[in-house]
Amino acid sequence: MRLQNKIKLGLATATVVSLFLLPATAQAMRYDMIDVSSNNNYGYWITAQQLINARNQYGIKAIVVKLTEGTTYHWSGAKQTLANAQTAGLYVNGYHYARYNSVASAEREANFAVAMAKQDGLPINSVLVTDVEADEQRGVSKYRLDLANAKFKEIVERAGYRSDIYTMGSWDGTKITGAGWIAQYPYNLSIDRWTDRHAWQGASDARLDGINGNMDVSQLYDNYYTGGQDKNAVISNAQTANVDTKVEARKNFVIDEDYSQRGLFKVRTTLNVRNSPGMSGKISGHYYPGETVIYDHVYIRDGYAWAGYMSYSGVRHYIALGKMGGEEYGTRTKFTSAQRTYTVRYGDTLSGIAAKLGTSVYNLQSKNGIRNANLIFVGQTLHY
Repeated sequence: MRLQNKIKLGLATATVVSLFLLPATAQAMRYDMIDVSSNNNYGYWITAQQLINARNQYGIKAIVVKLTEGTTYHWSGAKQTLANAQTAGLYVNGYHYARYNSVASAEREANFAVAMAKQDGLPINSVLVTDVEADEQRGVSKYRLDLANAKFKEIVERAGYRSDIYTMGSWDGTKITGAGWIAQYPYNLSIDRWTDRHAWQGASDARLDGINGNMDVSQLYDNYYTGGQDKNAVISNAQTANVDTKVEARKNFVIDEDYSQRGLFKVRTTLNVRNSPGMSGKISGHYYPGETVIYDHVYIRDGYAWAGYMSYSGVRHYIALGKMGGEEYGTRTKFTSAQRTYTVRYGDTLSGIAAKLGTSVYNLQSKNGIRNANLIFVGQTLHY
């Protein structure tokens, strides 16, 4: 869910195990399932034809659509997306982004999620997932959160849906018991992970032809998300050229490319700060072991992975994350969509910020309660 909506508004992270891929010929994770919300396809629902193409080209078999969040948010595009997915012949499921931190609040959210699921036409016996990763849950004990999850599950199953818990790998067993769908985003996707669960979400930045923006993709290990039916009944992996080699998203990391990603990088060795992503970039400073930097873009240049970020002075800088296929220069923790924020600086305008972040003025206003687009303040934190 992009660990929120997954923008997967909880503070959720997925720790990178390895920065670098094996050679592009290695067998990579399959694209068995996608999950979608208003953050995908530039805020529009994905059409039936787009989903048919994703099914035929990449082997997508199932979809999980964001329906609700907390006790008030209901995605207006959920009903149409579910209908389009059914037209495309995919197995459909839904998810609720949880804010609850007690049994009582879990009960309220579950009742809301079930009501909206029925309103949106989520078929009975589909999976209605609770996405557990929010800030509100960080200070809650595992015992208390397990009780809350159990209450959510009880209400979901009483309504005729099957239940599951989605969370990040770092929370599994430490904050949550019983999660069947785990998000972890390593760069080496040739190794199957979380094989004892229903599904592993291995990437949130996949690009599928004909669909705008990044997509969250998962590999299925059983038929739970396909209603107990053979997951290959939609389309066999053998019929889809891109299923095993993942040509579409990480075709060849030894060539120059770049992609949007936000996260925190903790430096393990002294690194040069450069004015462009590459060895030819002019050195303007240094990062030292133990220091951290928040980055917003990753580049592959000169055989290295580079992180790009905006300095406080408004100038973009770049540091090397490590050598492709070689040494890693620190550890990377990928931010979820819920963590995306921007701090207003002197001279900023809302339209300028929107252009810089790749979003719209309307989106910034609606997410931050801004009535007057001409009235923002230095130091103000904007969510996007």
